[in-house]
Amino acid sequence: MKYGNVKTVYNGRRFDSKLEAGYAMGLDVRVKAGEVAAWRPQVRIPLMVNGTKVADYVVDFEVTHTDGAVDLVEVKGAETDAWKLKRNMLLAGYLADHPAIGYYVVYKERVVTYRRSRSNWAA
Repeated sequence: MKYGNVKTVYNGRRFDSKLEAGYAMGLDVRVKAGEVAAWRPQVRIPLMVNGTKVADYVVDFEVTHTDGAVDLVEVKGAETDAWKLKRNMLLAGYLADHPAIGYYVVYKERVVTYRRSRSNWAA
């Protein structure tokens, strides 16, 4: 149990926390309602510096909306120093090169929008 998280299985997939599994459940509801076209969990994004891969950022969810807009969604219980560094590298590198992609961090009590995609959907 890392940082007090309880591994949770939803729809045959193991998630790192109840909060993350609950978010996946909500995404499935949005797919059925036609608000979201598709979603993928645990998407690996290479973090590059001067053309050299220095690390990977594994985002909890990549969400594709019905209008084609794409959002990266991180579900967080606790912020670690390593995550903050990777988040900053993601913002400065990958997301700077992909301006149409939105990026949200979902906490238990709030959502922080770092970059809004062209979609009107809110995390």
